[in-house]
Amino acid sequence: MIASGKTSPVSSWYKWEVLALLWVAFFINQADRQVFNVVLPLIKAEFDLNDVQLGWIATVFNLVYAILVMVAGFAGDLWSKKWILVGSILFWSVATMLTGFGTGILSLMIFRSLVGAGEAFFGPSNYSLLAGYHKETRGTAMAIHQTSYYLGVISSGLVAGYIGQHYGWRNTFYVFGLVGILHGLVLAWRLKDPPGAAVTKVEEKVKWTESLKIIFTTPTALLLTISFSGLIFVLVGYLTWTPTLLYETFGMDLTSAGFQSMVYTHLCAFVGILIAGKLSDVWAVKKAGSRLLIQAAGLLGAVPFIILMGNATSYLTVYIGLMGFGFCRAFFDANTYPVLFDVIPKRLHASASGTMAMVAFSIGSISPVVLGWLKTVFGLSTGISLLSIVWVVCGCLMIIAYRFYFKKDRIVEEVEKKQSASNTGA
Repeated sequence: MIASGKTSPVSSWYKWEVLALLWVAFFINQADRQVFNVVLPLIKAEFDLNDVQLGWIATVFNLVYAILVMVAGFAGDLWSKKWILVGSILFWSVATMLTGFGTGILSLMIFRSLVGAGEAFFGPSNYSLLAGYHKETRGTAMAIHQTSYYLGVISSGLVAGYIGQHYGWRNTFYVFGLVGILHGLVLAWRLKDPPGAAVTKVEEKVKWTESLKIIFTTPTALLLTISFSGLIFVLVGYLTWTPTLLYETFGMDLTSAGFQSMVYTHLCAFVGILIAGKLSDVWAVKKAGSRLLIQAAGLLGAVPFIILMGNATSYLTVYIGLMGFGFCRAFFDANTYPVLFDVIPKRLHASASGTMAMVAFSIGSISPVVLGWLKTVFGLSTGISLLSIVWVVCGCLMIIAYRFYFKKDRIVEEVEKKQSASNTGA
């Protein structure tokens, strides 16, 4: 039995239009996610919330995202990725606008949870659809795509801070939500599923246990998932609390704190990921598994900058910390999905991506509360500095994956491809 569907033929340049469409969508995705963190001090003042309560709003957002992202991964392997993406951006954008109507901690939790639910369905289908159009150019395409994350966070820091400071925090959510709705309509018009993607045999549909099993029984994928979880834990904590760190420690106004806490890190990450993406495509051809070493170098290289960022006592030192942190973390970002797709069968790309993201964001979701608690006990500077320990551990895990497991896991993948081709021929 076959679920039929027609996919219009596309010209060779269309894969770059797909990249552009998804780049803008991911830009909006990250901007909408960061806007809450930028206007955090204004929300705190209006509703008289403490730091732990603010942390819980961010934690619930990430937890809902984590729970649903695995479901989204399975959906992406079964149904049209285009319409999943269109529905996702429209849903989270409407929820973003609703956040502006929040009246207290409960309503803010609910509306932000809805944003997280909508965004959960974006990631797995986004990466899988992009990989479906880009084969030989996959590393480069993924790296270019990731730049939208950095620019989205930077832009939201500047724009949300300005709107919040001059027109009130509620208007930030109205503006950002409206932009997302408009781009959702553009995606509905221009985006197409990859040729042949809509044809799926029912008996070959992915079982929900399959991606779980392959993630947890493939050592490279498991260690990557653990390290990705550590990456997300640190990044969620950084994104949530760094604007507040600059706002409170250096007495910056909201616009400056929101912008400067993001711009140095993400501009350097922008440069770093373009370098890392190119290096990974070149070195991976010469030596299999080199992407894991690039990831390890990025995590370990960022450690001193995290410590400097947390303990900075002058503008110069905090900016150096932010810049080094951003440049180094990009070397992990550029290789996350290429490494996963090296050891996971193609038909499980979306569901495996969703499973990895579920684990990562489940762990990362507790970071805002942990840092909120550390802020009340030891101070925010100490809390941010302690995040460096997480990346030391994760960097070592990537070296272990390279040294002991990747070669074997990649060979297993090649065997599975041959077996799949043999079964198809039979």
